[in-house]
Amino acid sequence: MTLESVRTFFAAHAPDIEILQTEESSATVTLAAAAHGVAPEQIAKTICLRVGEEPMLIVASGTARLDNRKFKDRFGGKARMLDAEQVVAVTSHPVGGVCPFGLPSDIPVYCDVSLKAFEEIVPAAGATNAAVRIPTERMVELVGGTWVDVCQ
Repeated sequence: MTLESVRTFFAAHAPDIEILQTEESSATVTLAAAAHGVAPEQIAKTICLRVGEEPMLIVASGTARLDNRKFKDRFGGKARMLDAEQVVAVTSHPVGGVCPFGLPSDIPVYCDVSLKAFEEIVPAAGATNAAVRIPTERMVELVGGTWVDVCQ
């Protein structure tokens, strides 16, 4: 369902955006940057976590690190990473292919300000060898994202 749900999402909301599939894995920031010819910072990594029992997605620059103090100040609790099985249950995407597109339910999506340094970013697209090139602001609009400052 994962890559197909992303295809369906883009067909319905942004048919001009092409899903780029590579022969090699792009499951890590380093691999994705090499596969798509961009700096690691331009990769938009999606982190699936929760505060209490509420899951959420944080999309941030590939080299940004979550700042625990900023996160707690913004969300009122400690960030807990979901394990691989929980990530698939919440997003339908495997670790390494997690993205804010084609989600099975309304999960809050927060976009870290670290992404604002780039006009275009490269987030995954539901598989460990799929991504899209998309203007940063357009991605935020398409996924109903909220800007936050939660990374170092």
